[in-house]
Amino acid sequence: MTPTHGQDWSESVETILMEDNVKAFLLPQTHTIRQAMEQLEKTEEKIVFVVDEESRLVGSLTDGDIRRWILSDGDLKAEVLRICNRSPYVAKEGFAIDQLRTEMLNGNFGCVPVISSSREIIQLVFWKELLQGEVGVKLKRQLNLPVVIMAGGRGTRLAPFTNVLPKPLIPVGDKTIIELIIDQFLPYGLDQFHLSINYKSKILKSFFEELSPAYSVSFLEEREPRGTAGALRALYSPVSENLIVTNCDIVIEADLAELVSFHQDNDYDLTLVASLKDYNIPYGVCELEKGGSLARIKEKPQYSFLINTGMYVVRRDRLNLIPEEMKCDMTDFIEEIKRAGGRIGVFPIGENAWTDTGEWTEYRKALDHLGRLSSRATAE
Repeated sequence: MTPTHGQDWSESVETILMEDNVKAFLLPQTHTIRQAMEQLEKTEEKIVFVVDEESRLVGSLTDGDIRRWILSDGDLKAEVLRICNRSPYVAKEGFAIDQLRTEMLNGNFGCVPVISSSREIIQLVFWKELLQGEVGVKLKRQLNLPVVIMAGGRGTRLAPFTNVLPKPLIPVGDKTIIELIIDQFLPYGLDQFHLSINYKSKILKSFFEELSPAYSVSFLEEREPRGTAGALRALYSPVSENLIVTNCDIVIEADLAELVSFHQDNDYDLTLVASLKDYNIPYGVCELEKGGSLARIKEKPQYSFLINTGMYVVRRDRLNLIPEEMKCDMTDFIEEIKRAGGRIGVFPIGENAWTDTGEWTEYRKALDHLGRLSSRATAE
């Protein structure tokens, strides 16, 4: 690319480049995929750039690249060179800003590296900075589907708070848990919410009546508790539309547009969001041969699992598999879909992208993190 006619390069890009943050997006090519996941979780754009020892660009790596690797049962200890994109989109020194703006919009690029003639990354251009102040620019891909929040449980693990308040109204900083959950959906244009309610339902109704939010809230009232999926039966539609379902004690910091696209592109009937979770055994684990003799000892091994977070994308025409007026948990519903020949997808996210507030130990851990989310949402 070449500079726009009459444009001073150094002055014109000063306001759109974030030079101090370049290092946070650079990943040594010798790092593992696990290390890349940890670094990606710290970047809002969900992209890092793999570089050699001279800071020369080798490739780019996104959370989507890692997701595909996990689903193919790839080893997280493998080096990032195994999966990075060796031909990422780049800008060269002296690029024309107008041309870059157009190409970033067309390609939906959140971040583009500026490279020298020797491919050294010298600066990064960020979409949100480049398009700052432009009318009509949306930083999140917009979605149009309802969101169901399963808010009818008793929340016994958070007693004694839940002896007084329903679990969704437990405070975190200046907001309640359910407000923080809803805040994660609003940037995507999602403004139609259904709440399944049972325990202390009048308090929940009164809260939203007093709140008078700009988004729409309707209630799926359960006369008796119907499990983690039973209330969804009321939203059955013969049309193959989708809806998002989430528990009322989790916050997922993932690209919801990517989640919905993943669900639709793979023609899944239900897609569950799964978080990678590591478990470290602080002992030497004995592995035995047949007959009971010792084969080897694995010292303090680490095991990784994909854990169901409690967020799903579901086809509405599959909700007729949920029995009417009967208890049905999400695990039961999933099994019914499989028995009917349906397809279940898994959308992996990093461990730090899932915040669980469902019991006291996790709630205490989440207070600081969710408190920051609350403050950030209030500032915005």
